[in-house]
Amino acid sequence: MTDIATGTGSWVDAVKPYVEKAPLAALFLGISSGFPFAMVGANLASRLAQDGIDKKSVTAFSLVLLAYNFKWLWAWVVEGVKLPLLHRLGQRVSWMLFAGVLVMAAVVNLAVVDPSSDLMATVRAAILLGIAGATFDIIIDGYRIEILRPDQLGVGAGMSQYGWRIGAAAAGALGLVVAQHWDWTAAYIVCSLFALPAMLAALIVGEPERHREIASRKSGGDLVQAIVGPFIDFFKRQGALLVLLFIIVHKIGDTLANLTFRLLFNDLGYSNDEIALYDVGVGFWALLAGIFVGGILYARLGLKRSVLISLVLMAVSNFSFAALAAAGKSNLGMAGAIGFENFASGIGGVAVVAYFSALCDLRFTAAQYAMISAAASIVGRFLTGTSAGTLIERFGYVDFYLLTTALAMPGIILFWLMMRAGLVDASIGSAATDEVSQPAA
Repeated sequence: MTDIATGTGSWVDAVKPYVEKAPLAALFLGISSGFPFAMVGANLASRLAQDGIDKKSVTAFSLVLLAYNFKWLWAWVVEGVKLPLLHRLGQRVSWMLFAGVLVMAAVVNLAVVDPSSDLMATVRAAILLGIAGATFDIIIDGYRIEILRPDQLGVGAGMSQYGWRIGAAAAGALGLVVAQHWDWTAAYIVCSLFALPAMLAALIVGEPERHREIASRKSGGDLVQAIVGPFIDFFKRQGALLVLLFIIVHKIGDTLANLTFRLLFNDLGYSNDEIALYDVGVGFWALLAGIFVGGILYARLGLKRSVLISLVLMAVSNFSFAALAAAGKSNLGMAGAIGFENFASGIGGVAVVAYFSALCDLRFTAAQYAMISAAASIVGRFLTGTSAGTLIERFGYVDFYLLTTALAMPGIILFWLMMRAGLVDASIGSAATDEVSQPAA
């Protein structure tokens, strides 16, 4: 078995887990996790831009994704509330089915609105999809961590990232193509079917053996404990505030850049078909390669060094879009920038997600990961929604992407300091140590 502390596993050990049951299930979970993001992110940006909505309004719609950053507020409901009738299938499975249906309904609701005639109705529909997608994410993340053994966290994170990209890319490309040849209403309705893989995976795999169900709450005090308990547990750990600071700052530049790519491509004059080919197509295969390499690096180098390498690569990838903006429309340049960005994100998706998964306590898996994943992108999403469009219009794309590169530096420095101080090891929860006694590394 691969030792996540030292990365001493063989090459065979590094590859073998990719065909095991739980990591394969993580692939299907990721597919369903990725598609709502595409529906309220990239595809909605393209839809609004093509309807003539101004840049400030388009980037402001990214604030809808803040629902993912506040999902910890209701994660305790998913963690402990039993659904009538469905609960006989298990706490995690029942919520997976319920949240999946909720997302499909929200996607169809967004499909039938017309942004050009009623922008506020589009806002409301997008917010509802953001909340439904965030709820789906809560249960998907908790379920994924609990079906994986501690030694599978790295490859499970990789498979989840494979799935996320497949779901986001497939929904993004399919949505663009269907919209090109029919309309956006048909595109959204067709894409709603991407909720099914996670629901089917939960039905096939069943309730996770590692799930530690919280006892029923009967009093007001118990309810308060259910809500705050996961956070008290996290903040009792050594260096918890520094760990949280790293979670918040490590991806500011990357998030700020990623949510503006479609605006850049539109202004450079790329067609929907070109975006689908280069942004979605090339990016998809580059990310798959990055995830595979990330899994090997994680197994061979250990968690700490693989995370540090991924942070550096993700910072450099932002610079490539400054170069593309300076060069102008170029199919080769777009393929290179998109390819490198996705390759770096693939490596980071394995290492960073594995670290964040390892931070969870099995008693509060869904709630703690909801907090961690929410904190990881809240600043970048807020900046995108409130100032990205203004910054692009004032300084231009080149300086904007140089700024996003600079914003990645604090996360790299902070993680390096945490490594030297031993805080990465001290922050690990029972999700990484439940079955085998292992340090964090």
